[in-house]
Amino acid sequence: MAAAAQRARPLGGTLLAMAHDGPALLWLVRHGQSAGNVARASAEATGAAWIDIPLRDIDTPLSALGIEQARALGRWFGEQPLRRRPQVVLCSPYVRARDTARLVLQEAGWRAGADLRLRIDERLREKEFGILDRLTKLGIRQQYPELAEQRAHVGKFYFRPPGGESWCDVVLRLRSLTEMLQREHAGERVLVVAHQVIVHCMRYLLEDLDEEGILAIDRMGDIPNCALTSYRHDAATGRLALAGVNFLAPLLREGAPVTAEPDAHVAPRP
Repeated sequence: MAAAAQRARPLGGTLLAMAHDGPALLWLVRHGQSAGNVARASAEATGAAWIDIPLRDIDTPLSALGIEQARALGRWFGEQPLRRRPQVVLCSPYVRARDTARLVLQEAGWRAGADLRLRIDERLREKEFGILDRLTKLGIRQQYPELAEQRAHVGKFYFRPPGGESWCDVVLRLRSLTEMLQREHAGERVLVVAHQVIVHCMRYLLEDLDEEGILAIDRMGDIPNCALTSYRHDAATGRLALAGVNFLAPLLREGAPVTAEPDAHVAPRP
């Protein structure tokens, strides 16, 4: 009975304090630069209210630079020793994330289903922005001044635009994903390919952060495209311990340009 109680006791966070609970290694990576990144930068630079991109957010592809970044990351992974290669890739269903994962596997020389398992998981999708989708800072102030004021008052962690999600909503859907990591991928090496807000919200869960802590990280700047944040299982605590943040050596070694821009559909930080 005592042993069972010890196995079930949470240790302050999402992952339980069991010797083999959760992945042995976990990498979180933001997708490569997308066409939406480029369109947003252009709209902000020209003072436009609307980001000129006709595609749904889910269909926004990688830019040419994003393809180069994903390939550089894949070549780096392919050169790692077996003990540092993913056994499972979990990926957002959005095109820019799926293409990043596909190019990583291609350049590493891995085949999904043979060398590793590739899982597309809708819980890793981008934060949904509702009626603020594709608006710049200026566009939000012009079209929805009351929402801009409400967001400034409530803060981005809890503010939910009509038809969209708050960061807190994203955290809630990711809680079940971390439980799946415990249950189905204990002891495995897992690569997650997703989006900037997903990386932030996973850090919030895995590192026991609060609203102030994760927003302080967000204010430091956008996550570079194809940057790796990694965790390693700590046998002493039975939990995942942060091992590295925004690791860019794979891109720098290959001479791939480093980009750190918000997506086209992402509401800007205050």
